[in-house]
Amino acid sequence: MTPKLGHVLIVVSPAKSLDYETPLATQKSSEPRMLESAEKLVSIMAAKSPGEIQKLMKVSPALAELNFERFQDWQRPFTADNARPAVLAFNGDVYAGLDAAGTFNERDFTHAQKTLRILSGLYGVLRPLDLMMPYRLEMGTKLSNRRGANLYEFWRAEIVDMINEDMAASPGSKVLVNLASNEYFNAVDKKRLDAKIISPAFLDSKDGGPYKNISFFAKRARGAMSRYLIQERITAAPGITGFTGMGYAYDEADSTPERPVFKRSN
Repeated sequence: MTPKLGHVLIVVSPAKSLDYETPLATQKSSEPRMLESAEKLVSIMAAKSPGEIQKLMKVSPALAELNFERFQDWQRPFTADNARPAVLAFNGDVYAGLDAAGTFNERDFTHAQKTLRILSGLYGVLRPLDLMMPYRLEMGTKLSNRRGANLYEFWRAEIVDMINEDMAASPGSKVLVNLASNEYFNAVDKKRLDAKIISPAFLDSKDGGPYKNISFFAKRARGAMSRYLIQERITAAPGITGFTGMGYAYDEADSTPERPVFKRSN
């Protein structure tokens, strides 16, 4: 009997910018699994004034007022009227590279639900189809709470428990592809993580100059690689090196098993 293949698990960061206007590319949805913890954070934030939010989050008065209203309006249950799937709500560079709305079919959305995880300062760990209400609460925010002085202390145990649970649900090799920023991946307790971590790097060279990480391109490449892993149904670490999206190519000489390097020149 042929053993059933599992899948790699991918983690990405959320985005500051949101899209709650574009028609949805799928009607599938699910409920976030860490809403009780999210609700505790919302209760802390909802008690703050716009001025306090502005100071805490280091945002403009207009953004502070917007997020004050969001925390006041946050309520359960989530529905299609007040929330939308996370992968279609986030609208930053990673999600432009992922382009779920433009390229995913229904089977891709189903597979993404098994393999893609979005780390969130408010929701902990989101699956792509998990409904979420609009918010802004970055993982690096020094928000005092009953578990500690910041969101890392609030989430660290819960996030790794959830990822380990998702890993255990897959019968294949336990590989976590880290395509998140340091700010978000630092919320994962690596010592307790039951998986091999692979963190791809994307480097660009301009006019024959040295190869270096350019944040804007790297973010889009993380999204594009996430799409590749999902649509190609990659089940093990060696499949990662086949990524050629956005003109990047795997550079074996500069790579290690834990840090495959992809380069592009223009």
